[in-house]
Amino acid sequence: MGANGNIADGALGIICGRGDLPHLLAKACRDAGRAYYVVEFENIPLGWATEHPVISAIFEQAGNLLDNLNQQNCTQVVMAGAMDRSHLDPDRLDNKGRELTLILAETMQAGDDKTLSSIIQFFEGNGITVTAAHEVLPSLIPEVGILTNVAPNINDTSDANRAAEIVNSLGRLDVGQGAVVAQGICLGLESIQGTDAMLDFVASHRSGYSYNPDGGCGVLLKAPKPEQDLRVDLPTIGPDTIRRAHKAGLSGIVIQSGGVMVLHEEETITVANELGLFLWVRPKG
Repeated sequence: MGANGNIADGALGIICGRGDLPHLLAKACRDAGRAYYVVEFENIPLGWATEHPVISAIFEQAGNLLDNLNQQNCTQVVMAGAMDRSHLDPDRLDNKGRELTLILAETMQAGDDKTLSSIIQFFEGNGITVTAAHEVLPSLIPEVGILTNVAPNINDTSDANRAAEIVNSLGRLDVGQGAVVAQGICLGLESIQGTDAMLDFVASHRSGYSYNPDGGCGVLLKAPKPEQDLRVDLPTIGPDTIRRAHKAGLSGIVIQSGGVMVLHEEETITVANELGLFLWVRPKG
């Protein structure tokens, strides 16, 4: 499915972090004939950006970025990919950069949701609409159902229910979007380090915690936070998530419908089938 958006409404600025998502969005816009620009920050070089129209940016110079977006008629932006909480050089700040830095200083210790919400408000307060990655490329959100040859069993369903309770509670505290549960025992919680670090931790430390050798092997559940703005920081999985879940000894992955993006869906399903894991898009609720 191609990129959405009315070309006459102006171009889309893709605020690029790390990972595959920004590249997928850029290719979708190009293939659909939608006007767009890739925003490449100096400390996040994009090896693929030479294939696309680029706006170069510096974190501290938010005013310069806004000017460049306006000059290229970018009426919308989408924030895609992971970004570190980088140290900002006060000597490089322009006026808008100072304004944004003051806003972030008040929100960064409160959690990702408040930080990202403040960034959305900054862009929209300066006349640029923030849209969601899955609005640009709707195929990132899969339909409800079991996408793999293997299906979850009763043990997996029970663990998924327990994991959903945990993730919902974590989300209310603006902490994380994922948990690993096996036989009702929480083996891992997602925090600022992310899903990969959680799965690597489970792979290294799960021994001895599965008390029933005939019981469930465990599941990873991913879901957005209860009050999350779905335009930014939507949970994401891909082929490497499947591989790490397999290494961690899990039976499969459960994602909340409408709230988790699957990158490279065909490859992700193929890898899951090859490794014997299930991928279940679970209805919300």
